[in-house]
Amino acid sequence: MKVQIEESWRRQLQEEFDKPYFEHLVGFVKEEYARYTVFPPGSRIFHAYNTCPFEKVKVVILGQDPYHEPGQYYGLCFSVMDGVPFPPSLVNIFKEIQNDLGKPIPCSGRLERWADQGVLLINAILTVRAHQAGSHQGKGWEEFTDAVIRRLNDEREHIVFMLWGAYAQKKGVFIDRTRHCVLTAPHPSPLSADRGFFGCKHFSKANAYFRSKGLAEIEW
Repeated sequence: MKVQIEESWRRQLQEEFDKPYFEHLVGFVKEEYARYTVFPPGSRIFHAYNTCPFEKVKVVILGQDPYHEPGQYYGLCFSVMDGVPFPPSLVNIFKEIQNDLGKPIPCSGRLERWADQGVLLINAILTVRAHQAGSHQGKGWEEFTDAVIRRLNDEREHIVFMLWGAYAQKKGVFIDRTRHCVLTAPHPSPLSADRGFFGCKHFSKANAYFRSKGLAEIEW
């Protein structure tokens, strides 16, 4: 199957695109877009991959389900377009960066500035029906994103995986800790941030890891 995605990712994932589950997934997604309001816009389903080529990935931040309210999700996990109020989890991410690195809360919730430096901001599920959290679970996206993580794990070295919450940690259980840095913490949601996301210092720890490998740090 021919999928419109950045070329380095297409080469890595073509095997997935040719599998029966992905064909079924595409059929399901097309029907959903035809019948309902679905996020993100169809042209931005693979926005995270298109903004951060495979060989450029330095950090993986793994979300679960996309924001499902209008105007919020446009293809990067936790990120929102300018002018959109910051969702609570993003507020808490910025608070932790402020506490960890002393940086002020930014004016923009758009995280392409991270993606441009090699931060892959992906959700386990790439689409969602408006107002219906989890509506596209169990349709094949999880298998696809498992394959993404496996390719990064197997083909790259010295990636920092930030796994926030039990779901992300379970999804990343097979990551080789001898080749990559795996940072775990509770999810930044207000329901759990006080249980260890605040104070996790993942952003300074990631940069310390990059320094130890002679790699450029991320400007968070």
